Amino acid sequence: MGAVWSSIWSMFGAKREYKIVVVGLNNAGKTSILYALQLGKFVPTQPTLGGNVEEVTFRNLKFLVWDLGGQEALREAWSLYYTKTDAVIMVVDSADPDRLSIVKDELVKMLGHPDLIDAAVLIFANKQDLQGALPPEKIAEALELTQITRHQWRIQPCSALTQQGLNDGMGWIASQVK
Repeated sequence: MGAVWSSIWSMFGAKREYKIVVVGLNNAGKTSILYALQLGKFVPTQPTLGGNVEEVTFRNLKFLVWDLGGQEALREAWSLYYTKTDAVIMVVDSADPDRLSIVKDELVKMLGHPDLIDAAVLIFANKQDLQGALPPEKIAEALELTQITRHQWRIQPCSALTQQGLNDGMGWIASQVK
């Protein structure tokens, strides 16, 4: 009898774990955002060689967050992690306008992948706390985000250092995956 109740409980009581893949160029702040979301504070990090995976709970939802290295040699491997992805977070360094064309190319390539057809896309415009950081509107224009029609998307200004905007972005993802 206990096995019957256990299987009924698991059907109705078990929480689904949602998969998020975090991508972006090197030094954009992907790992800093991951740990700020998980720990609620800024943690100094080293460049990611390969990737990190952590569980993040937000508004009673469980997310398995895959933080993938952004060095040029690692970007080709991003697609290996796309299977069953519910949301993608692309982290953009708002204080590095010179690399926005590279970000745009990577975004276009990523959104064309068949495993991401149903994935929501959050663009974190990180490092808004730095002087000279581009506002989200300018980043959206440079990335041509209005051309994205097959995915739900949002651009969210944020700072991994101060954690400003991180909860707003995660709130949007939570509303998309429910």
